[in-house]
Amino acid sequence: MPFDPLYLFLVLPTMIFAMWAQFRVTSSFKKYSAQRTRNGITGAQAAQEVLRQAGVSGVQIERIRGNLTDHFDPRTNVIRLSENVCDTASVAAVGVAAHEAGHAIQYANAYFPMKLRAAIIPITNIGSKLSMPLILLGMIFSMTGLINIGIILFGIVVLFQLITLPVEFNASRRAVKILSNSGALYREEIPASKKVLSAAALTYVGALAVSLAQIVRLISMSQRRRR
Repeated sequence: MPFDPLYLFLVLPTMIFAMWAQFRVTSSFKKYSAQRTRNGITGAQAAQEVLRQAGVSGVQIERIRGNLTDHFDPRTNVIRLSENVCDTASVAAVGVAAHEAGHAIQYANAYFPMKLRAAIIPITNIGSKLSMPLILLGMIFSMTGLINIGIILFGIVVLFQLITLPVEFNASRRAVKILSNSGALYREEIPASKKVLSAAALTYVGALAVSLAQIVRLISMSQRRRR
């Protein structure tokens, strides 16, 4: 197999960064899960308080299994909180739950990046499933057109990840602001929640970095095959 400098010097470093980001969010959550909230507020209660302060109603909060499987489902207008977040009174759990409430607020306020992300989800799902098989088939059968279609579909996935960044950062800013102003957390507890949310945001940055590196590599490979 020929030496691929782009993989060694571009893709591999971004993959290492993404793994480090994932490790950091896990370790940060574990660390600050041990720091109990002074007023005893749980993740579910924090999410409810954030929604109330923002004037958003009609959002349900459900408990789900798993570790850090928390998410907001705009299709059903439901915030789903994992077992170690929903009923846990820690600054980490409150930060994560408030972040998901931030997404519900975005949805209620028709936040444009979130609407845009939701609009391209169907084609993003197609791109994530078909891009690599098409690229692989194009390389096997030396069909440059097939490779290019695969790269375009992969580019849509990258676009989705790019749009996701402002959505995630904005949700965290909304959450932290309301937590601070409402008194749901004491002032000295806010930095710990911020650290958990910042670590979580890095995982999205890492995923985008890997995808950008991959698409640069794929375009380079396609161009080399034309020569």
